[in-house]
Amino acid sequence: MSKAVQIGTHMVGAGFPTYVVAEIGINHNGDLEIAKQMIAAAKHAGVDAVKFQKRTPELCVPPEQRNQMRETPWGYISYLEYRYKVEFGVEEYREIDRYCKEVGIDWFASVWDEEAVEFLEQFEPIAYKVPSASLTDHPLLRRLRRTGRPVILSTGMSTMEQIRAAVPLMDMERLIITHTTSAYPCDPDELNLRVIEALAKEFPCPIGYSGHEVGLIPSVVSVALGACLVERHITLDRAMWGSDQAASVEPGGFERLVKYIRVTEQALGDGQKRVYDSELPSMKKLRRVVSSKDE
Repeated sequence: MSKAVQIGTHMVGAGFPTYVVAEIGINHNGDLEIAKQMIAAAKHAGVDAVKFQKRTPELCVPPEQRNQMRETPWGYISYLEYRYKVEFGVEEYREIDRYCKEVGIDWFASVWDEEAVEFLEQFEPIAYKVPSASLTDHPLLRRLRRTGRPVILSTGMSTMEQIRAAVPLMDMERLIITHTTSAYPCDPDELNLRVIEALAKEFPCPIGYSGHEVGLIPSVVSVALGACLVERHITLDRAMWGSDQAASVEPGGFERLVKYIRVTEQALGDGQKRVYDSELPSMKKLRRVVSSKDE
């Protein structure tokens, strides 16, 4: 694994605290006040950053899906119209930027198309995330490289060959790769956490984990396997409307997740066997030493 990558004021990489991201995504359902409640909850939980999603619906929604109808909180509307309902514009992002500065937490976003990059550049984000669906969008990857900002590349629904084709398009000095499985929620037998180790062996950059499972254990285990960044979706209530809510973590769960990650970091240690001072009383009381001549 290479040297760490700087995201905002944080260093992400081996030897540094795990960078924890609470993905708000579109769990706000187009409601700015809900988004701000999630930001506040993430800050309270002790995460390092919150993440949104930004896309241009007419570019990202395939033509055959645009007129498909679906039930939504706004009524029975087309999928394209729904995508517009959950997209924040300039005014909303200005308020997000202002509010995050007020509470003291970083924010950035996943970008699904080049227009989304142009939109977000006005806010000078600390990083960009490439969603798994866009890993094969090479023009988008090249555009992100030209920003000169750190990029987190998500690898769900991708083969190793596709990952190997994408990575050379990025600046390795500013790249973090995250292992993920793009199922919401994801069954434990498809999480395949050992891919974190496989990616670390092949690519000279920090490796992270973006989890979509129910519960917290796999996300904590990912840290023990070498994940330098952990991302989970956050929600105020998993029963809220939306496709990502069931795989999300509520505020109380996020507090526990951050706590468990920090305890795991402490427990991993440095790998050097030693006798601790705290063991000496037990050693004096319980240790039985038998010399070879007494055997």
